Amino acid sequence: MKKFLVSCTILLLALSYCMAAASGGADLNSANWSKGNDFFKKKSYDSAAAYYEKIAVQRPHNAEVYYNLGNAYYRLNKIGFAVLNYERALQINPDYTEAKENLILTRSRIPTHIPQTGDIFFIAWWDALTRADRATTWAVWGLVLFLSAIGISMLMYFKKGGMRIPPQVPGILGFAWLCMMVLAYNAAQNYKNCHLAVVMQNDAPLMNLEQKGGKPMSLIPEGTTVKISALKGEFAEVTLPDGRKGWVEQTWLNKV
Repeated sequence: MKKFLVSCTILLLALSYCMAAASGGADLNSANWSKGNDFFKKKSYDSAAAYYEKIAVQRPHNAEVYYNLGNAYYRLNKIGFAVLNYERALQINPDYTEAKENLILTRSRIPTHIPQTGDIFFIAWWDALTRADRATTWAVWGLVLFLSAIGISMLMYFKKGGMRIPPQVPGILGFAWLCMMVLAYNAAQNYKNCHLAVVMQNDAPLMNLEQKGGKPMSLIPEGTTVKISALKGEFAEVTLPDGRKGWVEQTWLNKV
């Protein structure tokens, strides 16, 4: 009984953590939302962006807010900010079709856009399974499997005849529950610890810190999405969309 209670406690804590991390946020602030939309319709994109930014501070987990911010900055020709907010919308909701389409359109305006190199199939497969928005789904499935394993185990223990249940079933369900918890935890971590960033300055130097005073390996255009892997002083080690690695000053990056 003690082991059962401990297992239930661990499960509930994991479920609560995953659901909290993947929360989609509360309702929009209707006053600021209406004002922002009105200014957008009037083509006052600076004012619209200002109101959307206010909402983003209050409701940081709402994909639609970031989508509208991206649209406002796109109209203002602020490519870095447009890409940043479309990326934030997709971080919350990876299936946001309009945000995907507008992100592609925005990147097409980058003169020296760096194309994305596809990941190895098993990395792409794992990334798809542990998408940030799937934490709650895996946690709920884990809860269902856990309760099913407990229920079947109790039936097997107390049954006095009737339907015969293969003894392997609780173990299989337990293993499946463990897999769901691993997926839920990794998805929640991906939501909490997003390592993506957008270059906010045009022609940002990509440096090799081992070569003191050396020339930049290349120049990164504004609006390029990079993946941060390490920090060292004022620099961040990043991976470009085409797989190249180097160091960029953190002041030129804005984290997704």
